[in-house]
Amino acid sequence: MPTEPVIPATEAAAQTPQEKVRTFPTTPGVYLMKDAQGRVIYIGKAVNLKSRASSYFTQAAAVDRRTAELVTEIADIDFLDTDTEVDALLLEARLIKDTRPRFNSELKDDKTFPYLEITTREDFPRVEFTRTPQSKGTKLYGPFTNAKQLRGTITVLQKIFRFRNCSLDIEDGDEKWRWFRPCLLHSINQCTAPCNLRISKEDYRKDINKLKLFLDGKKDRLLNEMKKEMQAASEEKNYETAARLRDEIQLLDSLHERGNLEDHAQPEVFYIDPKKGMQGLKKVFQLPDLPRRIEGVDIAHLQGGETVASLVQFIDGLPFKHGYKRFKIRTVKGIDDYASIREVVSRRIRRLHQEGESFPDILLIDGGKGQLNAAMTAMQELGVDPPFTISLAKREEEVFVPGETEPRRLSRHSYGLRLLQYVRDESHRFAQHYHHLLRNKSHFDE
Repeated sequence: MPTEPVIPATEAAAQTPQEKVRTFPTTPGVYLMKDAQGRVIYIGKAVNLKSRASSYFTQAAAVDRRTAELVTEIADIDFLDTDTEVDALLLEARLIKDTRPRFNSELKDDKTFPYLEITTREDFPRVEFTRTPQSKGTKLYGPFTNAKQLRGTITVLQKIFRFRNCSLDIEDGDEKWRWFRPCLLHSINQCTAPCNLRISKEDYRKDINKLKLFLDGKKDRLLNEMKKEMQAASEEKNYETAARLRDEIQLLDSLHERGNLEDHAQPEVFYIDPKKGMQGLKKVFQLPDLPRRIEGVDIAHLQGGETVASLVQFIDGLPFKHGYKRFKIRTVKGIDDYASIREVVSRRIRRLHQEGESFPDILLIDGGKGQLNAAMTAMQELGVDPPFTISLAKREEEVFVPGETEPRRLSRHSYGLRLLQYVRDESHRFAQHYHHLLRNKSHFDE
């Protein structure tokens, strides 16, 4: 990709801007408008250079308040064609940042425009869309002129480089992350899931370095390096790595087939930030201390009417699989969720009390007010001082609190609610493993 527009001087002198745009290609690229002194006064991008650049020389553009002043000062116009719309978007941002044209001046210092931000001081750097870039510890690209196109670009690039864009604080080698459940992006092959330590720090940084090469406009160099890496992997019979590189190269080569970038913009994936989740719960429920240990209880009915219960344990906002338990319900005939909740809570709290163990900071019951009352009754009958106990009803995601007649409705975007949902969903998943339960009866806490 050329770094400067190359237009013969004789051609530039012979043609007016209106005439020159008629010779522009219909491919993606960036156009550069100049004044009578040859200074670049405006830079824009286009999916179709000829069509977009021509639009400035219409009667409507001459009277439109957004373009009228610019149009009167255009003495010349050049272009740089690119392979794809993604390349055009990135090139436009780089040129605006370097050239600082007068009619792009609103982008120079206004932090409300979007940036692509890569964190640099984390073991597993994040790639984020932001309007409030950090002053240090990050590498910034932008500002960009179109937020939706930038979001679409991030989505497209994530399919190739599989970086994370969550806010989790992941440290390399921290074993607690082995119990974390990756989000949807890993399931659809758009993230390598460092949150579950499924990729090494070194391999993840290699992917980030490839992304940086691409963002810096060095796609040809990147493709050459990837092809060499693929060939080496193949010769070493590391066919899985070779196949992954082959697929990434094909995705890079097919960027021009992506269509309208705005169509790729997608909503935020459902992330759970453990620290923010615990802080949110402390604030919402006015707890005296940060809740470090949360236990979740759910009831499931197996084939043949057998009832079981699951108990999952989260420590510092992350699943602690060694603390998971399953219970066979012994005293309840037929299907009775309330009675089953009473039994399992009674057995769990009694055992902790008898063994001198501490109670959880939060006991979460899957269900509504009836399930919560059943749990509280069980602990009252034991004569213990119960831990902070709440229930979460799935249909409306309402939180029931002892002593309160009406449920609480936390914000759907609340980190505290997200953490409760994670605990509830994990207890439900653990309870629903029918075949595993039936085949491995020794796993039940009798």
